[in-house]
Amino acid sequence: MSEVRCVAKCADILGEGPVWSAAEGRLYWFDIKGRRLNWLVHATGATGGYDLPWRASVAAPRTHGGLILATEAGIATLDTATGATELVVPMELGPGFRSNDGKIDARGRLWWSSMDDDGGKRTGVLFRTDPDLSTHQVLDDIHIANTVSVSADGRLMYLADSARQVIWTFAISDDGRLSDRRVFLDMSGQAGAPDGSAIDAEGFLWNAQWGAWRLVRYAPDGSVDRTIPMPVEQASSCAFGGPDLATLYVTSAAEGLSPKARADQPLAGSLFAFEPGVRGLALPAFAG
Repeated sequence: MSEVRCVAKCADILGEGPVWSAAEGRLYWFDIKGRRLNWLVHATGATGGYDLPWRASVAAPRTHGGLILATEAGIATLDTATGATELVVPMELGPGFRSNDGKIDARGRLWWSSMDDDGGKRTGVLFRTDPDLSTHQVLDDIHIANTVSVSADGRLMYLADSARQVIWTFAISDDGRLSDRRVFLDMSGQAGAPDGSAIDAEGFLWNAQWGAWRLVRYAPDGSVDRTIPMPVEQASSCAFGGPDLATLYVTSAAEGLSPKARADQPLAGSLFAFEPGVRGLALPAFAG
């Protein structure tokens, strides 16, 4: 395994939602609070980005090019050649609510969550947007829904509630309903909280742990396989990228850090990467 390195020095307020675009050779990620979508070219290290008209947090490549986005205003598309956006499924998430975490599944459906931007005091919702753009409320009573990752066979959903410091698993039916909730990880009483995740080709879950200075790889039975120290306190999410999905990218945030903490963590809000020695799970593009 290689050392963790900073690959894009930036000051994201709330870096989140990394996603790999194989067609473009780019890693995309958001600064939610900065209303910006960033990109990094894997082969060259070149960076850039787009200013967005909404707070957005989830993206997936589309089969017809560009990206689909989950935003505080609903589902949108983004033309990565021009930066043009279009709101295709307007939604009312509720006053003070925004999108948070999400990912595409093996069937090409987009799963994403909403949360109360006031620290998740009110409960949010887990949604599923199908390729025909129909959007369904699947689960509620989640304060800060994160991880939102589906197993390779499409049968198991991993879902965190960061406020409760827990990750659950759910069985996924063919029509996209969730059942049989079980505790996969309980961090109650520990430092930090489970945030965004990525699943690798061996079926292990990599979880960024907010407030804990670390990334942890969990076996399918929930046992700790590996702990990766991070140079920042608030690692927020992760995604595999590169042409062979051998690089794990990790986002981070500077939100809420004291002036002293910011001084002690000059790379807070930057994008990091390392080669963990295992490849990621290839995800399909969104067909809608």
